[in-house]
Amino acid sequence: MDGARSSVGMGGVGDLYHHFLEAVDQAAISSAAWRGLGEKDKADEAAVEAMRRTFDNVPFDGRVAIGEGERDEAPMLYIGEEIGNMVGVAGAPKIDIAVDPLECTNNCADNSPNSIAVLAAAPRGTLLHAPDCYMDKIAGGPELIGHISLDGGVAYNLEQTASALDKAVSDVRVVALDRERHTELFKEIRATGAQLELMGDGDVSAAIWAARPDGPFDLLMGIGAAPEGVISATAIRGLGRRIRRTSGLPFSGRRSTCREHGR
Repeated sequence: MDGARSSVGMGGVGDLYHHFLEAVDQAAISSAAWRGLGEKDKADEAAVEAMRRTFDNVPFDGRVAIGEGERDEAPMLYIGEEIGNMVGVAGAPKIDIAVDPLECTNNCADNSPNSIAVLAAAPRGTLLHAPDCYMDKIAGGPELIGHISLDGGVAYNLEQTASALDKAVSDVRVVALDRERHTELFKEIRATGAQLELMGDGDVSAAIWAARPDGPFDLLMGIGAAPEGVISATAIRGLGRRIRRTSGLPFSGRRSTCREHGR
């Protein structure tokens, strides 16, 4: 092993940030070629291939914790895939990644805003292995730490948010995915007088927006995919913010996977 690889091998996640940034940049650039062409699968494929190709040059012993699916479902970036050019090398940083090379594929296909390439990285074994399940989620800024909880109801969390942010409940801005499963949630939010904005896709972006002090929302609420929940939680932790989530609701047809992973 040459000296350059040896010195990088002693580093950690932070030492590789520019490589990870390159991975998401390449995924975004490649998928952008398919904007507005109505080909969401081809846009996603372009993003996946570009991100995977970039990892071939990253000096780490990497493993996909959350990716494009199980090994028999995805040709690359599948769960458990080993990536990087130092796999098995002594002293190499052992890092798990969670990726969605193109979140909001429909938006890219329709040339609508909010498609993003996302990647979260953490030391080996520290990312939740989230199978194809749904999570209950609530996310907000640092002011809400200790005030909001999934154990509390909708009205409770909105009242707590209003108190912590020193505003009226009617001024609290909530974002949620526009899904039929949220019918009762929407009724409860609107009954409090809080402001509600619906998104077609993209709760990773929505969670980050809710956590940012200059963001357009105060809270993300609702049920969304568990893999995106892990990615959102990692990003929000990096911002010093707060997300709460519980997992356990299986995607249609994937109940066995959730049982296998104890969710």
